[in-house]
Amino acid sequence: VQLQACGGGLVQPGGSLRLSCAATGGTFNTAVMGWFRQKQDEEREFVAVIRWAGGPTLYADSVKGRFTISGDRAKNTVSLQMNNLKPEDTAVYYCAASTRRVINSAMTSSSMYPYWGRGTLVTVSS
Repeated sequence: VQLQACGGGLVQPGGSLRLSCAATGGTFNTAVMGWFRQKQDEEREFVAVIRWAGGPTLYADSVKGRFTISGDRAKNTVSLQMNNLKPEDTAVYYCAASTRRVINSAMTSSSMYPYWGRGTLVTVSS
């Protein structure tokens, strides 16, 4: 499975960005897609997760109410709409795919995702 994320850039505080992740090659093995981010000098952290088949989503508390994850199985694309961005959202954002089929708290761990794309940098600054 290959993942390609795009959509990062520079945005002012309070602004919005939409990240997209295209999945190719063997995507039938993947059931759950997640977004993670890594801030400078910090460990990678969970942002949001969704099942290709739909159903409940899960968000980190720090982004709840501001970010929305969505998926299009027909296009094998997962998006992350980020609104009301804050300087502390500045990070490299990664999309990831898992063969797990259930969304629970375990899916907030990066170790549950065997497939990763290259990151896309989001910078929130005035």
